[in-house]
Amino acid sequence: MIASWLGLALIFVAVPAFGQTLDDNEQRMVEWIDEHSEEAIALLQETVNISSGTMNHDGVREVGGVMRRELDGLGLETEWIEMPEAMNRAGHLFGRKLSGSGARIVLIGHLDTVFEADDAFQGFARDGDTASGPGIDDMKSGNVIIVYALKALEAIGALKEIPVVVAYTGDEEKTGKPLAVSRRELIAAGQWADFGLGFESAVHRDGTDWATIARRSSSGWMLTVEGKQAHSSGIFSEEDGAGAIFEAARILDAFYEEVRGEEHLTFNAGTIQGGTDVFYDAQLNRGTTFGKTNVIPRKVVVHGGLRTISQDQLKRARAAMLAVVAESLPNTSAIIEFTEGYPPMFPTEGNRRLKTELSVINEALGRGPMPELDPSMRGAADVSFVAPYTDALAGLGAIGEGGHTPHESLDLTSLPLAIKRAAILIYRLSDDSE
Repeated sequence: MIASWLGLALIFVAVPAFGQTLDDNEQRMVEWIDEHSEEAIALLQETVNISSGTMNHDGVREVGGVMRRELDGLGLETEWIEMPEAMNRAGHLFGRKLSGSGARIVLIGHLDTVFEADDAFQGFARDGDTASGPGIDDMKSGNVIIVYALKALEAIGALKEIPVVVAYTGDEEKTGKPLAVSRRELIAAGQWADFGLGFESAVHRDGTDWATIARRSSSGWMLTVEGKQAHSSGIFSEEDGAGAIFEAARILDAFYEEVRGEEHLTFNAGTIQGGTDVFYDAQLNRGTTFGKTNVIPRKVVVHGGLRTISQDQLKRARAAMLAVVAESLPNTSAIIEFTEGYPPMFPTEGNRRLKTELSVINEALGRGPMPELDPSMRGAADVSFVAPYTDALAGLGAIGEGGHTPHESLDLTSLPLAIKRAAILIYRLSDDSE
């Protein structure tokens, strides 16, 4: 990092005198954002009305086109980054403004949603201060917040001195593999940046705004168990053994009893197929099974997920799972394979310092202090690809609920609040350029 934390340390020491107030430029941004809040909602409506499930490549590109228009208007150099054809993903939109003497900041959003073109949940609907629609919370509102925070900075003449990269990925909900290719530009942006800010939805619970300084990893595992097919009258015998389903049950029970327990470590068995004949398509997460009650089952396939707070925890969990699988009931065998996924965003002291500054801003805007959110309460996100290289915060979006469901909605009054927090945070961080 070219930026030193000395500048921010001085700010934190001065919290009693400075933290509860906004300077003239920050107050001007607050007023500008209030004046343009309906414009921000209109942009949100425009993008929510474009169906952009990950596999709807045309829709993802169309949303990207709207956001590109906005970034072009701010003077950023925009680029649509195509993915290899074999990856079967639409690509990403990046906007860059590398000039300026301020700290270098990468702002992270994504264009896709979990709702594909044939989903029944489509379109923006507004009822007073609440709006609903596919991706309105996760995370088309976050994309809008990035744009309007930059517009507010431009309105006071501050943007010209802030080097910034805006990264809108097109496959966050169903990431293209290999990750070294699909996240190459995002990782490079993290290596370039002094700070990384992720704009997925904010968390507001029990009357409190929470700050996200950590997110867990998300990776996969596939368990394949083989048994001896035979007449069921011989099950448990030395000749015929226990069968594939009992062995799979032993393994899953041992995972629960022996691997479970570390703080922030979770693993889920999402699907299971077992019987005489088993077919499972991991890409589609579906399969078929045939078996009979009088036949010892020959095969089981279990597909699951694994979440950890650190790479060390991930290694320990995988080793423990391998040890369980290595023990076998009679006449059975099993293998477990692990697939790459999102890395963890570890709760570093640098992230905590960013959280402190965000909390100060939140109080200056008339809200309360922001404690750290338990990372077990959030899933993985693209900010995790940046976090190993720079101090980072996540959850800088608006306040919504029902993400990934047909009840997804957004509190529209939280949109200008999130824009204000983001604009002021970027403004303050931009001074940390020594």
